[in-house]
Amino acid sequence: MKKIGIFSFILIATILIGCGNSSETKAQTTEGNSKKEVVVEKQDSSKPEKLTRETFLKKVMDYEKNPTEWVFEGDLPCVIDFYADWCKPCKMVAPIMDELAKKYEGKINIYKVDTQNEKELAQAFMIRSIPAVLFCPKEGKPMMQTGALSKETYIKIIEDNLLKSQEK
Repeated sequence: MKKIGIFSFILIATILIGCGNSSETKAQTTEGNSKKEVVVEKQDSSKPEKLTRETFLKKVMDYEKNPTEWVFEGDLPCVIDFYADWCKPCKMVAPIMDELAKKYEGKINIYKVDTQNEKELAQAFMIRSIPAVLFCPKEGKPMMQTGALSKETYIKIIEDNLLKSQEK
């Protein structure tokens, strides 16, 4: 009976490892008569990461600790897309942000902030119109752009303001 349980676990683990595109992996193990489920969350770095207030404070800027001065906390420059699910222009920008995350993987981070769920962040950055995209260089002041822009415009801003400043 134990051999069947071990074989089942190995088979399930092999199948799950082969499905590496999933952001969540589940495996079941058996011990006696009880089953345990192990869930492993993986962040796909080639997709924009959704930020909460807590993750924003750690990965971008702790505006509570530094309310009057911009102090960037990140390792890489970043682009932050402030959006809402109901916003049609935001839905036009979303696939562009997905493409930019792939194009600049390892060079910049692309983040998303849902203004409906993260009202404090939207207020802290005085977001009055969405989509609003904040471009944060590693050093220097961030730059905000509102409205849906073309992919080429986002690329130009990233190249000119985030990557060139990183080369210096």
